[in-house]
Amino acid sequence: MTVPPEPGRDELLSVVVPVFNEARTVGAVVDRLRRIDLPVPREIIVVNDGSTDGTAEALRPLASEPGVTIVDADRNRGKGSAIRLGLSRACGTIIAIQDADLELDPSDLSGLVEPILAGRTAVVYGSRFLAGRPKAPWTTIAANRALTWATNRLYGSSLTDMETCYKVMRTEVARSLRLESDRFDIEPEITAKLLRRGHEVMEVAVRFEARPRSAGKKIRWRDGVRALWVLVACRLARA
Repeated sequence: MTVPPEPGRDELLSVVVPVFNEARTVGAVVDRLRRIDLPVPREIIVVNDGSTDGTAEALRPLASEPGVTIVDADRNRGKGSAIRLGLSRACGTIIAIQDADLELDPSDLSGLVEPILAGRTAVVYGSRFLAGRPKAPWTTIAANRALTWATNRLYGSSLTDMETCYKVMRTEVARSLRLESDRFDIEPEITAKLLRRGHEVMEVAVRFEARPRSAGKKIRWRDGVRALWVLVACRLARA
C-alpha cells in the first residue's frame, strides 16, 4: 500500500528526535541532521523529554537555528510520548525518527527517504541486520531477533529489524496509527499497527554502532517483555 503526497503540497521531511539525558551527543546529532545531503527539505523537531543532565542547556544554542524546533515536555514520560509529541508538531509530508545517541548515522536518512519520494512505498525501515551481524552485544542481537521473529510469526511479515529506530513513513500513515504508547513499546506498536493496516514495510540497510549501558543505553530486558506483550495485544485487538 502506497500513499502519495497531497496534490499541490511540496515535500518536507520532519525528523523527530526524542531526547532524554543525551547532553553529550544531542548537539552532534542535530548538527549532522542539519548538514547531511537529503533529496528533500527538512525540519528537525527535538523533543526534550524531561532531561535532567544538561540536555536543555545543550539544546539552547540550537533553538535559533533555521529549521530546528525545540519542544520541552513538562516531565519525563518516555520515548513513545516524546515521539507522539513531535508527531503532533510536525509540518512535513514524511516523518522520520532519529535517536539522539549516535548509534545510527543520520547520513543514512537519504537512502530511507528516496523510496517514499519515488512512490515505491509509504513506509521504510532502516535495518541494522541486512548488511550482516552488527557490532553489538550478543544479548542485544538475540533480543532483537527474538522480537522480530515473533513479529513475523504473528503478522506474516518478513522483517529483519522490528525494533529499529529508523522508521520513516508518510505523515498521513503515521497519524492514522493513533499511537498510544509512552515508552519503548512505541516500536512494536508502530510496527504492529502498520502491518495490521496492510502497509508493506520496505527495509534498507543502515550502519549501526551499538553503545554499552555504561554510555547511557536505557532499554532493559523488561522493555523486551513489554514489547512482546504489545505485539500480541495488537494482533488480538479488534481491527
